[in-house]
Amino acid sequence: MNNALGGPRQDPAGLYAAAQELMDDPALKGLPMLMGFTGFADAGHAVEQITAELLRSGSPRTVAEFDVDQLLDYRARRPRITFVEDHLEDYSPPRLALHVLDDGLGQPYLLLAGPEPDFQWERFARAVVGLVEQLDVRLVLWTHSIPMPVPHTRPLGVTVHGNRPELIEGISRWKPVVSVPAAIGHLLELRLVEAGRGVAGFVVHTPHYLAEAEYPATAVAGLEHLGAAASLMLPTDRLREANREIERQIAEQVASSEDVRELVEGLEARFDERSADVPRRSLLAAMSGELPDAEVLGAAVEAYLATQDGGRDEPGHARGTDDDADGGGSAEGAAPPAD
Repeated sequence: MNNALGGPRQDPAGLYAAAQELMDDPALKGLPMLMGFTGFADAGHAVEQITAELLRSGSPRTVAEFDVDQLLDYRARRPRITFVEDHLEDYSPPRLALHVLDDGLGQPYLLLAGPEPDFQWERFARAVVGLVEQLDVRLVLWTHSIPMPVPHTRPLGVTVHGNRPELIEGISRWKPVVSVPAAIGHLLELRLVEAGRGVAGFVVHTPHYLAEAEYPATAVAGLEHLGAAASLMLPTDRLREANREIERQIAEQVASSEDVRELVEGLEARFDERSADVPRRSLLAAMSGELPDAEVLGAAVEAYLATQDGGRDEPGHARGTDDDADGGGSAEGAAPPAD
């Protein structure tokens, strides 16, 4: 692999090239590191929006870049290219890299972002742990989003896991024991804990009937928790502004469909009943992009109610608990990782 960043390659396994001057910069030692990987359980496109917003506003400098040709299955997730009348342009290759950025107060932090690797998970994890150790990162935070039976009219819940009790206690109220498909973030969390580093993961609960849309509320919730945990001022203003118009669209669609209105009211009642004594820390925004219409939302109503009537014990349906303040149980294939 050619080192496009200059300087000697830092990874003995040859998975990434690093910028030597940044790796040696004392100002980068001990910074908090955020992680976001697209391609897994990204309900509401939360991780995609979070990483795009951070990179857009944080004046990023690349510390290390991974060789995606070794890590990705291009046929499963094909890059985009533009056909313009009679020629091709704007090929957008995937990029998985570690950056240093500045928050709203000029405080530096690290961000590892890009598509989740398809191959070589253990080698990738060893490489990331190596970077963390070289840069003396003491706190690593990551986030993703899952669909849950919760209403969009209430603050979004978050499940937190890791080895930092002060970041977990008082936030997670749904604490199941459930087997779920693993993501690279889960493996990295395990390996970083084994390496003695502080880690916390934040799983945002996204309304299941809006999970396929680009939903900035999930990104705002993720940014709020990441920022609070790392003592950073992360950007949310643009996403909050996008929410205002989207909430208007949602309200119109709910008003136009009795089925959807009944679904939302039912979820609201259940949410309020189960979270009456659970403090809520923030108000969240909503979404941008194309929303499902009333017919699609109505289909989601029927699918969700069917799971409540008789599907709780079927394969693919996780059991909730009475402590689930945000709706108890999950939509099919949507349970959060066990804490």
